[in-house]
Amino acid sequence: MALARLAFPLLRPLLHALDAESAHRFTIKTLSLAPRHTPPAPPAALAVAAFGLSFAHPLGLAAGFDKNGEVPDPMLAQGLSFVELGTVTPRPQEGNPRPRLFRLAEDEAVINRIGFNNEGHDALRRRLEARRAAGGIIGVNIGANKDSSDRIGDYVKGLETFAGLASYLTVNISSPNTPGLRNLQSKPELEALLGRLNEARAKRACPPLLVKIAPDLADADLDDMADVFLAMRVDGVIVSNTTIARPPLRSAHRSETGGLSGKPLFAPSTRMLAELYGRLGKHMPIIGVGGIDSAEAAFAKIEAGASLLQLYSALVFKGPALIEEIVSGLARKLRTEGLASIADAVGRKV
Repeated sequence: MALARLAFPLLRPLLHALDAESAHRFTIKTLSLAPRHTPPAPPAALAVAAFGLSFAHPLGLAAGFDKNGEVPDPMLAQGLSFVELGTVTPRPQEGNPRPRLFRLAEDEAVINRIGFNNEGHDALRRRLEARRAAGGIIGVNIGANKDSSDRIGDYVKGLETFAGLASYLTVNISSPNTPGLRNLQSKPELEALLGRLNEARAKRACPPLLVKIAPDLADADLDDMADVFLAMRVDGVIVSNTTIARPPLRSAHRSETGGLSGKPLFAPSTRMLAELYGRLGKHMPIIGVGGIDSAEAAFAKIEAGASLLQLYSALVFKGPALIEEIVSGLARKLRTEGLASIADAVGRKV
């Protein structure tokens, strides 16, 4: 982490002089060449047990950063307890036309309309097979091709391809950048999707199955989804994906179409997290994501019902040193609050 702390302040002006997507590719390339090291062990009080897995601490990397599985191990070496790859689709696809990724520096936010650009199942499968012995908790976020004639079938293919390689699978039905994808969040379509996935799960050993939802749901939709998740044996939920809503923003890019992430997403995604926790209680672990940029924000997510956390956008502005700051800050929070375990804080403000 010392090297990352020194490098990011020096590289940030260069990275932010590039367009956002070019800067991201440069970051991935740099990480792929970085020397490997083992981060220090976090305090035992931060350990989390969720959907049959043991996490050293709650903080992981959200999907979208490493879609093709190029740098999971360098990211684990930054001190994260787990990494989620993807979103990956059965066939490679280029996504939407560029420009499609925008930094909103004044708002510490990002807008993207990338559209599931990725190299496809085969490329990611080969990379995961090559690193199988490396260990670590690696999730795979699966999606559907934009031009698919059977979107549910695409998710089934994702489960079949990565069931023996991923620590867990995430069903992404909440990206706003693939037309019609969010329709899969409606009760009848969600039941049909999870029904076919459960049929596929019954035929093979399968890792935990999570669903990632949008922050823009109405209360009635959330009621329906909670009922379906409990009835259909979902192992966990990720709250939330990017938002199509537009709170007041200052950046020149504020009017770009696409999903908004970063600091402005914190409040709505945390409200949605608390609402879902109120419906699910202790029956199902929730991963909180959206606007986490400090230990205080991370702890607020946990108090709102998150057992685990993910971040991405804040790394664009604060760099990898933020990971250690959040993990050590959570440990301090536990001491300050007199809590023996991070699990004792989950949902206590709901």
